[in-house]
Amino acid sequence: MGLQEEFEEYAEKAKTLPENTSNENKLILYGLYKQATVGNVNTDRPGIFYQKDRAKWDAWKAVEGKSKEEAMSDYITKVKQLQEEAATS
Repeated sequence: MGLQEEFEEYAEKAKTLPENTSNENKLILYGLYKQATVGNVNTDRPGIFYQKDRAKWDAWKAVEGKSKEEAMSDYITKVKQLQEEAATS
């Protein structure tokens, strides 16, 4: 299985993570997903009244410069970590 296929598989698995997955971890996954699928941030930072969108933008900006492959690999690793944490809790 290639990296792209594995990434897509884990993107589906991420949708089944428990409800109690922390916002911090969700934002990490969001940033890595956007970096892997879109590349570097290509929009302006949302305004102060859009806290949720702003947090998502900041999470994406935090991984700016990662290659597509590196972002995919980090995403897969993070989903695996969260699945293991969920299984032990």
